[in-house]
Amino acid sequence: MDNRAIGYIDSGLGGLTVVKAALAKLPNEAIYYLGDTARMPYGPRPQAEVVTFTRQMIQFLVDQQVKMVVIACNTATAAALPTMQQEFDIPIIGVIESGAATAATLTNNKIVGVIATQGTINSGSYVKALHQNNADLSVYQLAVPEFVTLVESGTTDSIEIQAIVDRNMANFPSSEIDTLILGCTHFPLLENSIQKGLGSKVKIVDAGAETITMVATQLKSLNIMHQESLQVDHHADRYYTTGDAAQFKMLGERWLERDDLQVSTLTIGAEKLYLK
Repeated sequence: MDNRAIGYIDSGLGGLTVVKAALAKLPNEAIYYLGDTARMPYGPRPQAEVVTFTRQMIQFLVDQQVKMVVIACNTATAAALPTMQQEFDIPIIGVIESGAATAATLTNNKIVGVIATQGTINSGSYVKALHQNNADLSVYQLAVPEFVTLVESGTTDSIEIQAIVDRNMANFPSSEIDTLILGCTHFPLLENSIQKGLGSKVKIVDAGAETITMVATQLKSLNIMHQESLQVDHHADRYYTTGDAAQFKMLGERWLERDDLQVSTLTIGAEKLYLK
């Protein structure tokens, strides 16, 4: 047993979709979340820069004594997961493997779509992960960085948003997909609009939410679950941002449907992140 918190990192607020799944599926696990909103988006950045930012975030959470880190960002997972697993002694889990495995199971016609940031698309991580599950799959990818900006602005449901989603999805390279992976943890907040844009027959996979199943498995196999008899007080969960704490708190509480987030702002140093 291990009563320490699980750490979650993301380029901004999108990783809160993973936290929401964790609150539902692992309610007795404490949460420390770090969103690097000051340096968001990660998608257009060079891979080496994303690795550096990811390392800084993980190090900060390790200093806060977390027992595991979930890289709740597809771009950071694609760029940095193997390196971070080598550099740190605690378990580190990404968000690509689980989403790919679920999509490979769900597809009937073996044609899977992936929407993500440019960095994730360029890495080819989803194509590789999908083919590891089934080499016969056809995979079509589309970078939709505009979706990240929409979500971070706080607007996720309107006629105007639907028009933007429809315009982007019209560029999808194949109309034959029967399964779509949301390859960015921001995108589940646009899931209703994406589903409308694609039609009801396309199955949508939330890669971040699927990752929590892997987290639960790891906690059990490593025997580091939180003590069942000691209930977690989620009022004590910690949320950190490198950007505007008030904006983070407002949007985070709306998305998580809570009104008690304790948000602190971090200073970006030359090599590390610091509490102000």
